[in-house]
Amino acid sequence: MQHLFRGVFKITNQDRAVGTMLSNEISKVYLGPGLPEDTIQLKFNGTAGQSFGAFVTSGVTFELEGDANDYFGKGLSGGKLVLYPPKEATYNSSKNIIVGNVAFFGATSGESFIGGMAGERFAVRNSGVKVVVEGVGDHGCEYMTGGIVVVLGDTGRNFAAGMSGGVAYVWDVNKTFIKNCNMEMVMLDTLDAEDERLLSSMINEHQQVTKSNLAAHVLSYWPTTFKQFIKVMPVDYKVVLEKRKAEKKSAALKASLGNNEFNLSSN
Repeated sequence: MQHLFRGVFKITNQDRAVGTMLSNEISKVYLGPGLPEDTIQLKFNGTAGQSFGAFVTSGVTFELEGDANDYFGKGLSGGKLVLYPPKEATYNSSKNIIVGNVAFFGATSGESFIGGMAGERFAVRNSGVKVVVEGVGDHGCEYMTGGIVVVLGDTGRNFAAGMSGGVAYVWDVNKTFIKNCNMEMVMLDTLDAEDERLLSSMINEHQQVTKSNLAAHVLSYWPTTFKQFIKVMPVDYKVVLEKRKAEKKSAALKASLGNNEFNLSSN
């Protein structure tokens, strides 16, 4: 049984790749699965240097009250990263960038909640991380192959360029998204009840851990705000998902018919 560890630390922009060596040591002992969720919880205050939370593994949760430089969450590997502005901040975090460029580059798994805007090339080559952010710069979700990205605000230009997997949800309250989306490999799909449950759950958790006023607003007017979300789905990825869904349904039907035949023969 692992013992829980909690800690609070100051951080400056001279502190780079915080969490990488820790996760390496954990992986040596516990391998890929890592530790149980929230076994290690560390709180940081200040401005983090480049690659904060890079390659953080399962069981490790980092909470940063402040802001961060480029490559935040690079190669995230199962860990959890929470970022929000200082409590004494007077600016509107949903209108200001609090994390630099190329966040979650090459990330494979885990989750993150960012109570503010991110810079350019957000979630490039993300293949499995689930993240909520309150706005992104140019080239968001470029070459993304998996995971879920929820953007509670505007995006820059060329969003979803080369995106072949995963799903993005954008709250397009300002009606600016369509002109910023690269439609070469994606489509703007219809949201259903499953999408609503997923979005509601992720935004609720985002609000709880970041205390985001924007998320609270979105949830307060949910019947209206939900209709303002746009679902970005890679075309080929949707075909694969629908094929898998049909195969699963067919297998379930065959199993059900087989059970009925068995019951009839037994009687």
